[in-house]
Amino acid sequence: MPTPTRWTTDTSPGHSRWYVERFRALAAEGADLVGEARLVDAMVSRGARILDAGCGPGRHTAYLHAVGHDVLGVDADPELIAAAREDHPDARFEVADLSELDLVGEGPFDAILVAGNVMVFLAPGTEALVLQRFAAHLAPEGFVVTGFHTDRELTLAAFDAAIEVSGLRIEHRFATWDLRAWQPAADFVVTVLRHT
Repeated sequence: MPTPTRWTTDTSPGHSRWYVERFRALAAEGADLVGEARLVDAMVSRGARILDAGCGPGRHTAYLHAVGHDVLGVDADPELIAAAREDHPDARFEVADLSELDLVGEGPFDAILVAGNVMVFLAPGTEALVLQRFAAHLAPEGFVVTGFHTDRELTLAAFDAAIEVSGLRIEHRFATWDLRAWQPAADFVVTVLRHT
C-alpha cells in the first residue's frame, strides 16, 4: 500500500473539495490558470504525447488536449480526478500514485508536466522514486518540467539529491513559470529535466 502523501496528511478535511471550488471560481472570473501548460505547449511539437502528473482538477490537461496534444492527466486523489472528469469530459484522466506509476500502453511521453507544488505534496521520501518513474515513462528526447515553492517541506537540496539518483539531469532552471532567471534567493523553482 502506498505511503500517504502530504496532500492527505498535511491538509485539513475537505481540502480537495475546497481546491476544486477555488479553481472553478478563478476560472469563472477569467483568471489565467494555464501558464504552465502554455510553456509545455511551446516546448513540444504539435500532437505530442504529454503526461500531466498530479493533474488535480485537470485544467492543464484540458488546455493541452484542446490545443491538439495526446495528453493524460493523473492524480492520486480520486476526488480531484472526479472533478476533472466532470469539468473536462473530452480529456483523459486516471487515478494513479506517482510513486507507483506504471502506465502500460500509455508511454513513452514527450513531456511530463509536474505543476502545482506536486513534488512538495508527495509522500515523504518518495521524491527520487517518483522521478525514477517519470524517467521510465519518458521518451528518449523527452523532458520533465516541474515547479514548486522552495519554502515548503521539500528543500531544493533534497530535490536535487533526488534528481541525482533518478536517471534524469537538470537541463534548465528558472525562478518562475514565465522563465525569469534563477537566483538562489528565489522562493519558487522551475526545473527542466532530461535523461542522463
